[in-house]
This record gives sequence, C-alpha cells and structure tokens, in this order.
Amino acid sequence: MASVANVKSAGIAADPESLLAEMVTLAKKKGAEAADAVLVDAASLAVACRLGHIETLERAESGDLGLRVLIGKKQAIVSSTNRKPAALEELVERAIAMARAAPEDEFCGLAAPDEIAHQWPVLDIADSHEPSAEQLIAAAREAEDAARAVKGVSNSEGADASYGASHIAFVASNGFAGRYRRTSFGLGASMIAGDGTNMERDYHGEGRVFAADLPQPAAIGREAGERTVKRLGSRKMPTAQVPVVFEPRVAGGMLGHLSGAISGASIARGTSFLKDKLGQKIFPGNITIIDDPFRTRGFRSHPFDGEGLLPQRRKIVENGVLTTWLLDLRSARQLKLTSTGHASRGAGGLPSPAPSNFYLEAGTKTSSELINDIKSGFYVTELMGYGVNGVTGDYSRAAAGFWIENGAITFPVNEMTIAGNLKDMFLNLSAADDLQFLHGLDAPTIRIDGMTVAGV
Repeated sequence: MASVANVKSAGIAADPESLLAEMVTLAKKKGAEAADAVLVDAASLAVACRLGHIETLERAESGDLGLRVLIGKKQAIVSSTNRKPAALEELVERAIAMARAAPEDEFCGLAAPDEIAHQWPVLDIADSHEPSAEQLIAAAREAEDAARAVKGVSNSEGADASYGASHIAFVASNGFAGRYRRTSFGLGASMIAGDGTNMERDYHGEGRVFAADLPQPAAIGREAGERTVKRLGSRKMPTAQVPVVFEPRVAGGMLGHLSGAISGASIARGTSFLKDKLGQKIFPGNITIIDDPFRTRGFRSHPFDGEGLLPQRRKIVENGVLTTWLLDLRSARQLKLTSTGHASRGAGGLPSPAPSNFYLEAGTKTSSELINDIKSGFYVTELMGYGVNGVTGDYSRAAAGFWIENGAITFPVNEMTIAGNLKDMFLNLSAADDLQFLHGLDAPTIRIDGMTVAGV
C-alpha cells in the first residue's frame, strides 16, 4: 500500500481509498482502537444572468477529509482540506488527543465486520458530460429570454444554470472500503409581472442528475413567465376551514416533515410527535411512502450508507401504517434495534439518519379529480417560512397560490397562512396520480381536508 506521502504526491483523489486507508492505519498505530475516514472531492460551476447580462460566474473546487477515531467508548472527529503528509499526521494526532479527552458515549462505534457491505449495485448517478461556462450561460440566457417573452412579464430577477460533481470515498478499520461519483444539473428563472403596487413574482426551476434529462431552457423559461403572470391580481381570503391542495413542487415538503419525525435520533431523544406511532396507522389506508436508495438517476441514490452498510428499498409507510424508523448505528443501539442503513455523513460531522429518494406513491385520481368536489379551498403553489414544531406536530406556514371554487382553480391569492397539526394532516391526506421524481423528496399533488387558512 502506498504511504500517505506517496498518495498525496499523486494529486487530489488520485487514489482516495489508499489515502483513507493509510490514515486509518496511522490512527490505529497511534492509539485508536477503531477509525473511519471519508473524503469528498467536489467541483461546481454556476452562472446567473439578468436582462441578458452575466451577473455571476463561479467555479468552486473543494477537497475535504474527515477522520473519526474511537478509543473505548470515546470518539472524536476532525476534518481538513490539507493533504500534505505533515498535515495529515497532525490531523491523526489531533483526533487521538480529542478522543481521549471526550466524554464516553455508550452507543458510538463502527459496524461489525459482518454488518458492512461487500458488494453493491452500480448506480446510474454520474454523467460523464461536464458543461462549459459558455454552455451554461447560453442556457440561462435562453431560459430568461423565453420567460421575458411571456405577455405580462415586466421585469426579471434573472436565470441561473449550474453543474456539480462529487467524488465520495469511505474507508473504515472494520474492513469497509468504497467510493462513488454523482453529478447534478440545474436551470431556473424568476420573473416579475405587473407594476407599481400590483407586482408579483414567481419562478420555475428544474434539476436532474443527467444533463440530457433536463427540459429545454425555453420550456423552463416559459413556465416561469406563465406562472408569474397568473399571480397578478392576487388577493387575501378570510379565515376559514377548507381543503388545502398542494401542487407537486411544494407537496414534497410534507415528506421532509415526516422524515424528520421518524429519524432515529429524534425518536431516541423522545422529541418527535410520532415517537409512539411505530406499527400504527398514521395515514389513510391507500397511502404508501417509499425510500429507495438505488433509484436510477435518483438525486439521493447511493450504493452504501455513511457507515458502510448496504441500504435497501423500504416501504416506510405501507397501507397507511408506519413500518420503521430511519436508523443509523448509534440511534439503532439506543433503541435496541438494527440500523436501517440510513446513515448520512459529510467530512466534518458524525453519521446521522437521513432519507434517500423518499417519495409518496401516486394515487389513482387525476389532480382535477382530486379537487372537483371542493366548493371552497386553497391550491398552494408556494410556501414561505418554517413554522413547524417537530415535537408537537403543530404546523403553520405562509402560503400563496390560487383559490378553488366549485371544483375549479380560479383567482390567485397571497399573504395567506395555512395551519393545522401534522398528525391530523397526515390522516386526512389523499394523493393524485401525477408523481414525478424531481427533487429526492417527491410527492404528487396532495389534498388535506380540514386545514385552517387565513389572510395574513
């Protein structure tokens, strides 16, 4: 095996697994009983244009190393961007010293050798294409031009295009070693319509793992412009208890609230409104929610988790029943359970539970059928602020969108608040059939009956 010095001289991430393995070996030589190390090399390119002119053009490259060492039931983690041999040795020594001074944690520790993944699927999550700055500029300009061409658009907040690529490697003293690469591409535009006190803004953006999967820039721009113009003439509505319908671009937020509430860390602390709901019905019987780490071209797909375990596709909610928590090793030990392979980790932090491609399965009704019996209701297209209490489930968010009358989407509304409790909201949720995989937390159009809405 190459030495740390030899690996470093080969260049950034020339052989990431050898570099990390050497760091782990050095940590054990200096007194660690166990250790793991992670490397994240990332590069990104982003451009923003407004009124046809380039406002920003940024390229960033980073290389982060993180080392965790364990001595008995004590652990410490340190990170650095410096890969010079002397710096890496100092990093190891600092981690050892910190671990010796750290308080004991009876639940910390690496996976047992028989728990780690030895094989995993090859995932389609990395595009070989890297766009040039000129290509991103051209895409942003085309999107903005298409948006500004929509009748009623009066100004532009700009358009942006981006590319990112990451190389992730992980090595542990329990025998695990693996790495993978992922990419992402994004394009969006934000417009203004109207003038004076009658001005509205809206946006549209798309992201994909592969460049070829992105919609055409002009289509993204037109959508941004049309969304903005539709917001003109917005008004407030009086306080009422009505059905609230969330369009797909905001419906996924409900899954974010769910994933936080079933995180093993929250359950172990007793700070979740769902802490006593495992094995119980928390959604209607026709609702199934899935977590799939191996989804083709998925934004959050990964071949192994942040502790070297093999994840798997799971029905987190099946027929309305909560079937599992999201667990890493530490929270699983606290709860006397087994890790579900949901550990997530960066270079500078300890593992913690997180979902992968988390989605609510499509229903059987169209979005039109979902609302056609609503006499009066609120169709939400934008949410603002974060008024969610993870301990009680109380929910209150500022929102904008359109009013529903007699089963049809009618006039725009803004400066509204929607409120309820997530336990009740989940139980009164129904889903349309228009699921698309666009973000990593994805849901079709959803309807929640009995929420309170009010003009701010």
